[in-house]
Amino acid sequence: MREAKTFDIVLLTILGLIWGSSFFNIKIATYSYDPFTLALVRVFFACLPLLLICYIKKIKIMAFTSDWKSYALIGLCNIAIPFTLIAIGTAKINSYLAAMLMSTTPMSGSLLAHFFLKDEKITFLKSLGIIIGFSGVIFLFLDKVVVSQDQYFYAIITILGSTFYSIGGILTLKIKDKGNENVTTSTTLWSVIFLLPLSIFFEQPWSSTPDIYSTISLIYLGVVATGVAWLIRFRILTVNGLVFQTQVAYLIPIFGVFFGYYLMDEIITWKVMVSLIVIIIGIYIVKKNNKGLNN
Repeated sequence: MREAKTFDIVLLTILGLIWGSSFFNIKIATYSYDPFTLALVRVFFACLPLLLICYIKKIKIMAFTSDWKSYALIGLCNIAIPFTLIAIGTAKINSYLAAMLMSTTPMSGSLLAHFFLKDEKITFLKSLGIIIGFSGVIFLFLDKVVVSQDQYFYAIITILGSTFYSIGGILTLKIKDKGNENVTTSTTLWSVIFLLPLSIFFEQPWSSTPDIYSTISLIYLGVVATGVAWLIRFRILTVNGLVFQTQVAYLIPIFGVFFGYYLMDEIITWKVMVSLIVIIIGIYIVKKNNKGLNN
């Protein structure tokens, strides 16, 4: 792995910008699309660049081989469930709040890893980082301008989506030797299989007439914020390694707040800024003391 150069830093920033922009686009998409359908269309469009890169690089897609149960479980926990929960939560809360709540993934991941990974036990510094990070979240909940009492449920749903990302990350470690492109493409294909019947039976998407802006946001979420973003992540992982790639976690909530304020006219209070700083400090401490789980 080479030391990060200017181009690598720019690419990491672009990745943070793309993922940070996904939350206001999810918000816009929820104006016309129900959660299962939103998640389904998103992963469907994400499959296109992923399948293309596997075809170009002649990578075998192992979704339906003897390891299919692992790919299916990861597709469920790491894509289908969190994408759906994030859509449900973001529909009712500010997009920047969703971005900040989703940034708790490294902290929930460390808690889960303590119980399921023998080399990732909680240390004093990890505990300190987790406490600091979640203190920032609690401080957010004290701001009634940002989170009203009737929005608590949806904020918690969003945090639950973040937790499923952590579960998916732990499960992915078990097949990490199968190749990034294959694992991501295979699990995305399985997420389509899970979401398709749910969308058809519970939401009947053909009966609605979606807004053009919601449709554009949804296509962006699939092609750019999921498919292209994952390809950029592959490149960073290959050239610079996992530790450098995980630094994107600091950029996502910052861009999320920026886009929410400037493009969605969402109200930013001083408590939001304090919470953002505290959460980022918590993420930094946790990630600095993680050995292998840097998701």
